[in-house]
Amino acid sequence: MKQQKYQKREKQVVLGVQINLETDGFKYTKWGSEQQCKAGDWLVNNNGTCYTIDAESFKNTYEEIAPAQFIKTAPVWASVATDSGKVKTKEGFTDYVTGDYLVSNNQDGSDAYAVSKANFELMYERCT
Repeated sequence: MKQQKYQKREKQVVLGVQINLETDGFKYTKWGSEQQCKAGDWLVNNNGTCYTIDAESFKNTYEEIAPAQFIKTAPVWASVATDSGKVKTKEGFTDYVTGDYLVSNNQDGSDAYAVSKANFELMYERCT
């Protein structure tokens, strides 16, 4: 299916703290796979769901609106998954099922991840 351009809905604020520590990062399990973050990445709380975002990706897609509060200002490109599988992310892999959204921060499909249908449709709207 062809990718469509989407924008985060208004009032979709995430809380974020940059991991500015001398560290090799840490591993955690999320979205059905092991994830890996590194120094400089961001630890975010997105409406109760916590995960990390690559430092460069965060810088290119989020804007601070108050201390430790950010909104995603960059559009994403997404399509509905027609089968189940895994998508390679900057942090690891994300499992998805038929009907979930395959999302990328870049129109060329890079900086990809998957989001459940319910969460995607709650957080995003198609650009007009």
